[in-house]
Amino acid sequence: MSDETKVTQEYGAEQIQVLEGLEAVRKRPGMYIGSTSSSGLHHLVYEIVDNSIDEALAGYCKHITVTIHEGNSITVTDDGRGIPVDIQAQTGKPALEVVFTVLHAGGKFGGGGYKVSGGLHGVGASVVNALSKWLTVRVYKNGKIHEMKFARGHITQDMRIVGDTDKNGTEVTFQPDPEMFDDVVYSYDILHDRMREEAFLNAGLSITITDEREEGKSDTMCYEGGIREFATWTNRHKTPLHDDVIYMSGSKGDASAEIAIQYNDGYNESMQSFANDVRTPEGGMHETGFKTALTRVLNAYGQKNGIIKGEDKVSGEDCREGITAIISVKLTDAQFEGQTKAKLGNAYISTMVQQIVGDQLTTYFEEHPSTAKIILEKAMMANRAREAARKARENARRKTGLESGGMPDKLQDCNEKDPSLCELYIVEGDSAAGSAIQGRDSRFQAILAMWGKMLNVEKARMDKVYGNDKLSPLIVALGGGIGEDFDIEKLRYHKVIIMSDADVDGAHIRTLLLTFFFRYMRPMIEHGFVYSAVPPLYKLTRGKTVRVAYSDEERDQVSSELRGESNARIEINRFKGLGEMNKDELWETTMDPERRTLRRITLDDARRADEIFSVLMGEQVEPRKEWIERNAKYAINIDI
Repeated sequence: MSDETKVTQEYGAEQIQVLEGLEAVRKRPGMYIGSTSSSGLHHLVYEIVDNSIDEALAGYCKHITVTIHEGNSITVTDDGRGIPVDIQAQTGKPALEVVFTVLHAGGKFGGGGYKVSGGLHGVGASVVNALSKWLTVRVYKNGKIHEMKFARGHITQDMRIVGDTDKNGTEVTFQPDPEMFDDVVYSYDILHDRMREEAFLNAGLSITITDEREEGKSDTMCYEGGIREFATWTNRHKTPLHDDVIYMSGSKGDASAEIAIQYNDGYNESMQSFANDVRTPEGGMHETGFKTALTRVLNAYGQKNGIIKGEDKVSGEDCREGITAIISVKLTDAQFEGQTKAKLGNAYISTMVQQIVGDQLTTYFEEHPSTAKIILEKAMMANRAREAARKARENARRKTGLESGGMPDKLQDCNEKDPSLCELYIVEGDSAAGSAIQGRDSRFQAILAMWGKMLNVEKARMDKVYGNDKLSPLIVALGGGIGEDFDIEKLRYHKVIIMSDADVDGAHIRTLLLTFFFRYMRPMIEHGFVYSAVPPLYKLTRGKTVRVAYSDEERDQVSSELRGESNARIEINRFKGLGEMNKDELWETTMDPERRTLRRITLDDARRADEIFSVLMGEQVEPRKEWIERNAKYAINIDI
């Protein structure tokens, strides 16, 4: 971290500004952490880590540790300056107490504590405290260890000095409140992915994550190359078209941006953007500026060097085929659209990024003409393929009845016409589809039978996707189009539910479909219209009593309940697939809105599926072998 990023050597109570109280958090947790599902549970950790990242952004913190303990409590430590412990003038209370008990209290509003901050809403520490069964914070500062304890947001131990120390920093340990969350079991992999991302975005910052629930499970990540290494890592299962990562950076006033790009020989665009280290899955002004500049620079270079003739031009979509781009901006007054910070709204950032990319990419192309030519030729091939796709699309419309409004044979539609009330179940196999058709509520539930393995979209351009006999019925049934033509307003169902077996083949079909939606119909996922059905794994029978279980743990619990004190004999059968269930079983367990479990697919889920798909279907054999070996045990468990 350069000295220029340091704001103030002293981080004291005068930088802590109070805006409002904490009462609402436990009543409406979703407003503050998005949801009370797994994503909200993990969000608690991110909020505390973000405070440590803010110290790193300000130039004070070099190492962060995240530890998952037995029982799923979490400890986050850093070696920053430590949260202020002196008296905060507005309240007359120690600043540490204010940070953990008052919503919107933090060093991020007045501009004095931090220059840039990811925790813009300033709700981090207090929200985590409110949603924790218990929380303990220790501050190492001024040679003393200051400790304070809470339970469900209430103080159980006032701040007091509990020892001497020669280090600086903050340590927060908390236990998520089971009253507030659907599940309180932390996933090492989810936290690990997020911490790796943070390490990439903050060059030189070291982050260690440890899982004490499993011996030896720990990883320390530090990337001196920052987002350059992020781009290389993202492309690790692809074949890059040029060895070096093109890196651009610059700043204007308090705002700065850095961009790293590397093209691969695939057909898909991978763009990951961040503002103050917060992922912006729906993009925003930083992405807009980058896209505009990239298209302009490629066209200008092509025309100047006679590669693009006359009035011909390559489109933005052509220019981004096969690109891996990381865009990271940092700014003092970040305006995120929505509580979940999904999109960056600051218009001036677009201009700044455009200027940086316009100037530096032009210079790079002039100094590396062979790389420029490879990238431009790829864009021109994409342009020709897009024209072929347009013709294929017109052919597909004629063949499949898109223009006439005819629906595919494999679709059993519902009676309701309002898309917001309609559900489409995508079911693999005719027997499962038969049960679903007989068991459904035909007023609002439509069934589309898929059969066989879909097209490998990893190795297919858009023109091949349009003409594919497995995909065209799905495209026609959904009605919203595909790719750049996709229109969410024309979508015929606002719940699109993937219903596949709970085995390896089912997981494969789910991955194929999610990847397809992610690449060609992404707004469906962004609007929360894509779901995965959760069918039961077991049927337990005692006499005339029949129960189902959705996991091994639930099977054991239900089994115990059915046996009771008399230890009666019960029969346990594993469902081999959806096709085994009769219409009543399928309705009661998987399709009845009153009793079913649906899992909403997020962009992160789809991005993960896309990555797995690239490994399994890409050209490189070694990563595929590694993945299969690493996950073989799960496949075995699934098949038993």
